[in-house]
Amino acid sequence: MKITRLVVHCSDSPNGRDDSAADIHRWHIGQGWVGIGYHRVIRRDGQVEHGRPDYWIGAHVVGHNSTSLGVCLIGRDQFTDAQMQSLERVIREWKVKYPDAEVCGHCDLDMHKTCPNFDVKSWWSVVSDIDEFNRV
Repeated sequence: MKITRLVVHCSDSPNGRDDSAADIHRWHIGQGWVGIGYHRVIRRDGQVEHGRPDYWIGAHVVGHNSTSLGVCLIGRDQFTDAQMQSLERVIREWKVKYPDAEVCGHCDLDMHKTCPNFDVKSWWSVVSDIDEFNRV
């Protein structure tokens, strides 16, 4: 599987409610899927939970599942500092394995979505620029 995109999502559950990968797994089963569609889930406290193994095709963005990995932040549009730190760590780990993969939000691949309700490309640009600055 050639990974070309690392896609950030949100659970769109109420801000402050601490859902888990197991909860999302149940929701997705209820929709008739074989299970959770994301590869990682980041809870409100920053804990990273595994969903699908990275080698399984995801079910998180129509038309791009076979070439992407998906990470889901729990919440709608107010994410904790711990979540954002964990998101950075997950993306960095994936970028080691897939250095040419584009970091983007679900909304960047589906104009009918607002998920994850922030500009992932701008966020990643700032985060990765800070890393470059610290290496100099």
